[in-house]
Amino acid sequence: MELLTVSDIESCLVYSPKIKQRFKNTELAISCGDLPYRYLEYIISTLDIPLYYVRGNHAKKIEYGCFQPRSSPWGATNLHKKVVRDSTTGLILAGIEGSLRYNEGDFQYSQARMWLMALQLVPRLLWNRLRFGRFLDVFITHAPPWGVHDREDRPHQGIKAFNWVNKTFTPTYHIHGHIHVYQPWIITETQVGQTLIVNTYGFKKINFPSA
Repeated sequence: MELLTVSDIESCLVYSPKIKQRFKNTELAISCGDLPYRYLEYIISTLDIPLYYVRGNHAKKIEYGCFQPRSSPWGATNLHKKVVRDSTTGLILAGIEGSLRYNEGDFQYSQARMWLMALQLVPRLLWNRLRFGRFLDVFITHAPPWGVHDREDRPHQGIKAFNWVNKTFTPTYHIHGHIHVYQPWIITETQVGQTLIVNTYGFKKINFPSA
């Protein structure tokens, strides 16, 4: 099945009258943060597919549109600290928002807080193993895992708990944003164990293997 993943910047190839032709086979969309609600709502309404998201460290708690202020994009599902099985595709998804804390902004957390949030996912992941024979298909975060696609400056350092999630619960994909990609030689896909870690800065099409 084909997934559309987006993060950090709006793409003219997505926010386009030709979105239906470009992504006609897409069954599910994922946002890894720092995109305006109207952009995510455009994807949902034009492709008529489910969209799951986590917030990035630059997200606003309230966004103001042409109708009324709102705290989430209409029609989307916030995955933060949740484990969800999508009813259409059967994919098991889990998510954690934000980045490492570097100032007093919203949606920033210490490494210890990230560990606590990762541990909150465990009971449902274990239940998935019993019920569906696997823990997790796609792990969705804003920040990257520690040592993979991250950078040395504190705002862009990876999250240590995410490495543990990937090693222990072996999702097929870990999709993240946060790390902006300005040169074509920057690595955006890295296989670590059983998990392919993908930086979806901008957007990517991902072909998830059918069961």
